[in-house]
Amino acid sequence: MKFGNITIGKQLFVGWGLPKALGLGEKSIRGAGYVEGPLQVGKDDAFSEVSATVMIGPENNTDVESHPSDSLVVEGNQTINNGNLHTSNLLACTGQSCSFSGSTINVQGWKGFDIKHPNKEKHRLRHVCVEGPEAAVYCRGRVCNGNNVIDLPSYWKGLVDYESITVQLTCLGSHQNVIVKRISPIEDKVYLQSQGGMPVDCFYHIMAARIDGEELVVEYEGESPADYPGDPSQFSISGYDYGRGVTND
Repeated sequence: MKFGNITIGKQLFVGWGLPKALGLGEKSIRGAGYVEGPLQVGKDDAFSEVSATVMIGPENNTDVESHPSDSLVVEGNQTINNGNLHTSNLLACTGQSCSFSGSTINVQGWKGFDIKHPNKEKHRLRHVCVEGPEAAVYCRGRVCNGNNVIDLPSYWKGLVDYESITVQLTCLGSHQNVIVKRISPIEDKVYLQSQGGMPVDCFYHIMAARIDGEELVVEYEGESPADYPGDPSQFSISGYDYGRGVTND
Protein backbone atom coordinates (compact mmCIF):
# COMPACT_ATOMS: atom_id res chain seq x y z
CA MET A 1 0.00 0.00 0.00
CA LYS A 2 1.35 3.42 -0.94
CA PHE A 3 0.42 6.79 0.47
CA GLY A 4 0.95 10.32 -0.76
CA ASN A 5 2.21 13.21 1.33
CA ILE A 6 0.80 13.53 4.84
CA THR A 7 0.68 16.98 6.41
CA ILE A 8 0.61 17.35 10.18
CA GLY A 9 -0.58 20.82 11.14
CA LYS A 10 0.29 20.79 14.82
CA GLN A 11 2.47 18.06 16.38
CA LEU A 12 3.30 14.46 15.56
CA PHE A 13 3.62 11.99 18.43
CA VAL A 14 4.66 8.37 17.90
CA GLY A 15 4.39 6.48 21.17
CA TRP A 16 2.81 7.02 24.55
CA GLY A 17 5.05 9.75 25.88
CA LEU A 18 4.16 13.39 26.54
CA PRO A 19 7.41 15.36 26.11
CA LYS A 20 7.19 18.47 28.26
CA ALA A 21 9.97 20.20 26.34
CA LEU A 22 7.72 20.43 23.25
CA GLY A 23 4.93 22.12 25.16
CA LEU A 24 1.47 20.88 26.04
CA GLY A 25 -1.96 22.25 25.26
CA GLU A 26 -1.97 25.92 24.28
CA LYS A 27 1.81 26.09 24.82
CA SER A 28 2.57 23.30 22.38
CA ILE A 29 5.16 24.11 19.71
CA ARG A 30 3.74 23.95 16.18
CA GLY A 31 5.57 21.54 13.87
CA ALA A 32 7.26 19.66 16.71
CA GLY A 33 7.48 15.90 16.73
CA TYR A 34 8.16 13.14 19.22
CA VAL A 35 9.17 9.53 18.62
CA GLU A 36 9.34 7.17 21.56
CA GLY A 37 11.98 5.10 19.75
CA PRO A 38 13.92 3.26 18.76
CA LEU A 39 13.96 5.15 15.47
CA GLN A 40 15.85 4.00 12.37
CA VAL A 41 16.57 6.31 9.44
CA GLY A 42 18.14 5.40 6.10
CA LYS A 43 18.95 2.01 4.61
CA ASP A 44 16.66 -0.68 6.02
CA ASP A 45 19.41 -3.28 6.51
CA ALA A 46 22.01 -0.91 7.97
CA PHE A 47 21.40 -2.34 11.45
CA SER A 48 20.78 -5.95 12.45
CA GLU A 49 19.57 -5.11 15.97
CA VAL A 50 18.61 -2.16 18.12
CA SER A 51 21.82 -0.37 19.10
CA ALA A 52 20.59 3.13 19.98
CA THR A 53 17.49 5.28 20.46
CA VAL A 54 18.14 6.83 17.05
CA MET A 55 20.01 4.81 14.41
CA ILE A 56 21.02 6.62 11.22
CA GLY A 57 22.33 4.62 8.29
CA PRO A 58 23.26 5.50 4.70
CA GLU A 59 20.46 6.84 2.51
CA ASN A 60 18.84 4.31 0.15
CA ASN A 61 16.05 6.21 -1.62
CA THR A 62 15.67 5.35 -5.31
CA ASP A 63 14.18 8.79 -5.99
CA VAL A 64 17.58 10.37 -5.26
CA GLU A 65 19.88 10.47 -8.30
CA SER A 66 23.15 10.65 -6.39
CA HIS A 67 23.35 9.16 -2.91
CA PRO A 68 25.16 11.33 -0.34
CA SER A 69 28.25 9.87 1.31
CA ASP A 70 27.36 11.17 4.78
CA SER A 71 24.68 9.63 6.97
CA LEU A 72 24.29 12.74 9.13
CA VAL A 73 25.00 16.40 8.41
CA VAL A 74 24.28 19.06 11.03
CA GLU A 75 24.26 22.80 10.38
CA GLY A 76 24.70 24.55 13.70
CA ASN A 77 26.03 23.77 17.15
CA GLN A 78 26.01 20.28 18.64
CA THR A 79 25.87 19.40 22.32
CA ILE A 80 26.37 16.02 24.00
CA ASN A 81 25.18 15.94 27.61
CA ASN A 82 26.72 13.32 29.89
CA GLY A 83 27.66 11.02 27.04
CA ASN A 84 30.71 9.44 25.45
CA LEU A 85 31.98 9.33 21.90
CA HIS A 86 32.92 5.71 21.26
CA THR A 87 35.60 4.49 18.84
CA SER A 88 35.34 7.30 16.31
CA ASN A 89 37.81 8.52 13.71
CA LEU A 90 37.49 12.31 13.80
CA LEU A 91 38.73 13.48 10.41
CA ALA A 92 38.44 17.20 11.14
CA CYS A 93 37.49 19.46 13.99
CA THR A 94 37.78 23.21 13.66
CA GLY A 95 36.65 26.20 15.64
CA GLN A 96 37.59 28.28 18.63
CA SER A 97 37.03 25.41 21.05
CA CYS A 98 37.47 21.85 19.84
CA SER A 99 37.45 19.53 22.84
CA PHE A 100 37.20 15.81 23.40
CA SER A 101 36.38 14.31 26.79
CA GLY A 102 36.32 10.59 27.46
CA SER A 103 36.57 9.87 23.74
CA THR A 104 38.62 7.46 21.67
CA ILE A 105 40.26 9.60 18.99
CA ASN A 106 42.75 6.99 17.73
CA VAL A 107 42.37 3.48 19.09
CA GLN A 108 46.09 2.79 18.59
CA GLY A 109 47.06 5.44 21.15
CA TRP A 110 49.20 7.80 19.08
CA LYS A 111 47.84 10.93 17.45
CA GLY A 112 48.05 11.44 13.70
CA PHE A 113 46.54 13.56 10.98
CA ASP A 114 45.86 12.99 7.30
CA ILE A 115 45.74 15.75 4.66
CA LYS A 116 45.64 16.14 0.89
CA HIS A 117 49.13 15.86 -0.58
CA PRO A 118 50.48 19.37 -1.29
CA ASN A 119 52.16 18.53 -4.63
CA LYS A 120 51.07 15.06 -5.83
CA GLU A 121 47.68 14.63 -7.45
CA LYS A 122 45.48 11.85 -6.08
CA HIS A 123 47.83 11.37 -3.13
CA ARG A 124 47.52 12.07 0.57
CA LEU A 125 50.02 12.81 3.34
CA ARG A 126 49.88 11.27 6.81
CA HIS A 127 51.98 12.39 9.78
CA VAL A 128 52.04 11.49 13.45
CA CYS A 129 52.36 14.08 16.22
CA VAL A 130 55.67 14.20 18.08
CA GLU A 131 55.34 13.09 21.70
CA GLY A 132 57.59 13.53 24.69
CA PRO A 133 57.73 13.44 28.51
CA GLU A 134 57.39 17.21 28.90
CA ALA A 135 55.40 20.19 27.73
CA ALA A 136 58.06 21.65 25.42
CA VAL A 137 58.32 24.42 22.83
CA TYR A 138 60.95 25.05 20.18
CA CYS A 139 62.30 27.60 17.75
CA ARG A 140 64.64 27.05 14.82
CA GLY A 141 66.42 29.03 12.14
CA ARG A 142 69.79 30.00 10.68
CA VAL A 143 72.66 32.21 11.85
CA CYS A 144 74.88 33.67 9.09
CA ASN A 145 76.22 36.85 7.47
CA GLY A 146 78.65 37.65 10.26
CA ASN A 147 76.09 37.20 13.01
CA ASN A 148 76.81 35.02 16.03
CA VAL A 149 73.74 35.74 18.17
CA ILE A 150 70.40 33.93 18.23
CA ASP A 151 67.43 35.98 19.42
CA LEU A 152 65.03 33.88 21.47
CA PRO A 153 61.29 34.56 21.04
CA SER A 154 60.22 37.42 23.29
CA TYR A 155 57.17 35.46 24.44
CA TRP A 156 59.44 32.80 25.96
CA LYS A 157 59.98 34.98 29.03
CA GLY A 158 57.50 33.71 31.61
CA LEU A 159 56.60 30.77 29.35
CA VAL A 160 59.68 28.53 29.51
CA ASP A 161 62.26 27.44 32.05
CA TYR A 162 65.52 28.96 30.81
CA GLU A 163 67.48 26.35 32.75
CA SER A 164 65.93 23.68 30.51
CA ILE A 165 67.07 25.25 27.22
CA THR A 166 69.02 22.99 24.86
CA VAL A 167 70.63 24.14 21.61
CA GLN A 168 71.55 21.98 18.61
CA LEU A 169 73.78 23.47 15.89
CA THR A 170 74.56 22.23 12.37
CA CYS A 171 77.36 24.03 10.51
CA LEU A 172 77.11 24.81 6.80
CA GLY A 173 79.96 24.78 4.29
CA SER A 174 82.83 24.09 6.68
CA HIS A 175 83.69 22.75 10.11
CA GLN A 176 83.57 25.91 12.21
CA ASN A 177 83.61 24.25 15.65
CA VAL A 178 80.74 26.44 16.73
CA ILE A 179 79.81 26.28 20.40
CA VAL A 180 77.22 27.93 22.62
CA LYS A 181 79.24 30.52 24.53
CA ARG A 182 76.42 31.53 26.86
CA ILE A 183 72.65 31.89 27.17
CA SER A 184 71.33 35.18 28.50
CA PRO A 185 67.81 35.03 30.00
CA ILE A 186 67.93 38.78 30.61
CA GLU A 187 68.62 39.61 26.96
CA ASP A 188 66.68 36.63 25.52
CA LYS A 189 69.74 35.73 23.44
CA VAL A 190 72.02 32.78 22.76
CA TYR A 191 75.63 33.75 22.02
CA LEU A 192 77.73 31.51 19.74
CA GLN A 193 81.48 31.27 19.26
CA SER A 194 83.45 29.72 16.41
CA GLN A 195 87.05 28.51 16.21
CA GLY A 196 89.50 31.25 15.35
CA GLY A 197 86.73 33.79 14.94
CA MET A 198 85.49 32.21 11.70
CA PRO A 199 82.20 33.59 10.36
CA VAL A 200 79.34 31.56 11.81
CA ASP A 201 77.00 29.90 9.33
CA CYS A 202 74.79 27.28 10.92
CA PHE A 203 71.27 26.05 11.49
CA TYR A 204 69.93 26.00 15.04
CA HIS A 205 67.19 24.11 16.84
CA ILE A 206 66.39 25.28 20.37
CA MET A 207 64.00 23.54 22.76
CA ALA A 208 62.79 24.41 26.25
CA ALA A 209 60.25 23.13 28.77
CA ARG A 210 57.27 25.29 29.65
CA ILE A 211 57.18 26.77 33.13
CA ASP A 212 53.55 27.97 33.26
CA GLY A 213 52.15 24.69 34.61
CA GLU A 214 52.98 21.80 36.86
CA GLU A 215 55.44 19.13 35.77
CA LEU A 216 53.96 16.30 33.74
CA VAL A 217 53.53 12.97 35.54
CA VAL A 218 54.66 10.64 32.76
CA GLU A 219 53.82 7.31 34.40
CA TYR A 220 51.12 6.79 36.99
CA GLU A 221 48.99 4.00 38.43
CA GLY A 222 45.41 3.88 37.16
CA GLU A 223 42.83 2.37 34.83
CA SER A 224 41.77 5.54 32.97
CA PRO A 225 42.84 9.19 32.48
CA ALA A 226 40.56 10.06 35.40
CA ASP A 227 43.20 8.50 37.69
CA TYR A 228 45.86 11.05 36.67
CA PRO A 229 47.46 12.23 39.98
CA GLY A 230 48.18 15.78 38.83
CA ASP A 231 46.05 18.66 37.63
CA PRO A 232 44.32 17.31 34.49
CA SER A 233 43.48 20.77 33.18
CA GLN A 234 47.18 21.36 32.48
CA PHE A 235 47.38 18.53 29.98
CA SER A 236 44.04 18.41 28.18
CA ILE A 237 42.29 20.32 25.44
CA SER A 238 40.41 23.48 26.45
CA GLY A 239 40.52 22.61 30.16
CA TYR A 240 38.64 19.32 29.96
CA ASP A 241 39.24 16.58 32.50
CA TYR A 242 39.53 13.42 30.43
CA GLY A 243 37.56 10.45 31.70
CA ARG A 244 35.16 12.58 33.74
CA GLY A 245 33.63 14.99 31.25
CA VAL A 246 33.84 18.08 33.47
CA THR A 247 35.41 21.42 32.68
CA ASN A 248 37.97 23.10 34.87
CA ASP A 249 36.99 26.72 34.40
